[in-house]
Amino acid sequence: MPLPAESYAALFRDKISKHNVNVYLVNTGWTGGSYGTGKRMDINATRKIVACILDGSIDDVTFSAPDIHFQLSFPTTLPGIDPTVLDPSLAWADRTAYQHACAKLAGQYKTNFTKFETDDFMKNIATFGPGGRALTARPEPKTNLNFFQHPCCKRNMSYDNCRRDIKVLGEGTICDANGAVLVDTGKFTGRCPKD
Repeated sequence: MPLPAESYAALFRDKISKHNVNVYLVNTGWTGGSYGTGKRMDINATRKIVACILDGSIDDVTFSAPDIHFQLSFPTTLPGIDPTVLDPSLAWADRTAYQHACAKLAGQYKTNFTKFETDDFMKNIATFGPGGRALTARPEPKTNLNFFQHPCCKRNMSYDNCRRDIKVLGEGTICDANGAVLVDTGKFTGRCPKD
């Protein structure tokens, strides 16, 4: 890559924030086992999954809890899609082999991120990957207007968690050694009904 990895991570974060979008990771590669045991992902299933993302029907389904290895959630059902395509653990005949493969891959990610131990930005990104915590829970369907149930709304956070999120998500600036925080809310402050 011509630029450091953190440049691309920051660009990706900024694009997501600017356009207020959900991000989906769609497996278009291998499923059901390691090479020689598994098979290529079915192109028709991949197309149906992408269609559900594009037409918004993915917003109306239930997502799994984040998995223990990668902190990723997946839809438990999608119209016309076999659940074994959605849940990778169901596609493997040997569940023990699946768990071992996940643990090995997660370990490889962790090892790779040790290259960035001196870079605070990348080190913080690594806290959301294998062995870390999920970035956010699955958003409620768009019809739910209860603000305090939305996963992006965080209440009664500890000071340490607040500082961590400010650094990782870039939602503010820690101004001094005492920990004062500056957050620019723009013209909408949330203090009156017209906001």
